[in-house]
Amino acid sequence: MPKGIGVPSVGGLKSSLKNYAYGAGGGLIYSLASGVFGSGLLGSLASAALVGSVIKGMQGEILATVLGFNGILATMSSGSTARTAPEVM
Repeated sequence: MPKGIGVPSVGGLKSSLKNYAYGAGGGLIYSLASGVFGSGLLGSLASAALVGSVIKGMQGEILATVLGFNGILATMSSGSTARTAPEVM
């Protein structure tokens, strides 16, 4: 259960910055892996799995889940626009 809103502390700021660094590192790894594996369905799956294996612990699990979900959404949205016929002048 969340603790609620309180006065900022040094420990809380350190924890937030650490989590931000995990997210930034995971995003960088995902971006590099997407360049190698591609941005399709299998590429986003492989990239998310790589991030989850590189970033250990709960942060890695959360990053892999979020990146996998976003990869699926991006694949589905780009697939719907790819099927439209080109416009003719």
